[in-house]
Amino acid sequence: MKAKATLKQIAKELNVSVSTVSKALNDSPEISEQTKTRIKEYAKLKNYKPNVIGLNLKNRSTKTIGVIIPNILNSFFAKVFTGIEKVAEGKGYNVITCISNESLEKEINTLEMLSNGTIDGFILSVSEEAQKLHEYNHFKEIINDGTPIVMFDRIAEEVECDKVVVDDFDSALHATQHLIDIGCKNIALFSSVDNLSVGKLRAEGYLKALRNNNITVNEKIILRTESEEDLKDKAEVLFDHNTIDGIFALDENDSVVALRIGVKRGYNIPENLSIIGFADGILASRRLSPSLSTVSQHGPEIGEAAAKLLIERLESKEENLPYKTTVIKTELRERESTKKLK
Repeated sequence: MKAKATLKQIAKELNVSVSTVSKALNDSPEISEQTKTRIKEYAKLKNYKPNVIGLNLKNRSTKTIGVIIPNILNSFFAKVFTGIEKVAEGKGYNVITCISNESLEKEINTLEMLSNGTIDGFILSVSEEAQKLHEYNHFKEIINDGTPIVMFDRIAEEVECDKVVVDDFDSALHATQHLIDIGCKNIALFSSVDNLSVGKLRAEGYLKALRNNNITVNEKIILRTESEEDLKDKAEVLFDHNTIDGIFALDENDSVVALRIGVKRGYNIPENLSIIGFADGILASRRLSPSLSTVSQHGPEIGEAAAKLLIERLESKEENLPYKTTVIKTELRERESTKKLK
């Protein structure tokens, strides 16, 4: 973990008193503007940040982890958080949770607000807007300032940090292969997350499974959208003009759309239409009728792995600890929306 400069170090380097440095950084009228500017610029250069909550003087640690999740309504993120909190509590760390609401600006502001000494490190999943714009400099700046980040689920390959992911590509490949194995020949893809890294990987897994089985890719039954509303509209049209016997849905909401429209259109599920969804939320898997077959991401395990990686880095005495990527295996949970494999 990169060391942050102290008031004493800055004072020594600039040959002034600690009191002068403190007053300059707090815009005291007792200090000349020229001296203020010199001290502020040097403090920024040396990665000084004010201690806002009374740090432990021995190890300069707050024993607090900042967690930033993109969407509070997504049950997957709630499951991940339970895993983070379990490990953090066991190691004596507190957790501060913030929501980016898929906004790049809010994500940036939250990182800046908490990295002023409030927390020791971050665990986060990248916002939709950041992934859409491929804007990741704010993460790089935080890491360069000495605050470690662990990314989970939605990650930025361009950012060097610890990461926890599921095997999205292989999971989608396996789920689509299962639909093929139970006899589906016209398998539609439903995605409202095509602007996210996970959505792209899952779609590629679906396409790979079709190619592996010499099934012609039918673009008319592949819905790759960036919003649930857009998906709903296009799904209605798809059912109007195409015959399908399987659907692979890449998000919990996409799964609900697929099942509800299929039932409304009079499909006998699973005899005439088999559906597999990605993400094992309560809404999609157990509260719908018929219950939905899903790819379970094991959210709590992802949270536990992310918290362990961050705490390991925070407590390591090695400054250049190599970055790790932990892959959590998924599980296909068969329920009532898919036929049984003969």
